[in-house]
Amino acid sequence: MARGSIQGVLEGETLLKDISITGCCLECNVIADIQIGSQYELDIDPERVSGIGHFQLLVECKWMRDDKYSTVIGFLIVASPKGRQFQRYVDYMTYRNSGG
Repeated sequence: MARGSIQGVLEGETLLKDISITGCCLECNVIADIQIGSQYELDIDPERVSGIGHFQLLVECKWMRDDKYSTVIGFLIVASPKGRQFQRYVDYMTYRNSGG
């Protein structure tokens, strides 16, 4: 499982639930000071087995859903400064989820 964090805003146990070329979804076990419509630099640390290094994305929060134990946050991807790492990870996840 990949991990995600936003420096000073969203840290702790935060997992990347889903990612595509246009957006991503995080699940965290902490209360996040995230504002819908605001942009953030999201750090992604892919799982070691993927062979893909750390990368950052510029994201905009589109929605949030809280339950008793976690918060799920949906982001639109605005920019990917290390586009090659990001694209490799999206391809890896597509392959992995197809049963490959």
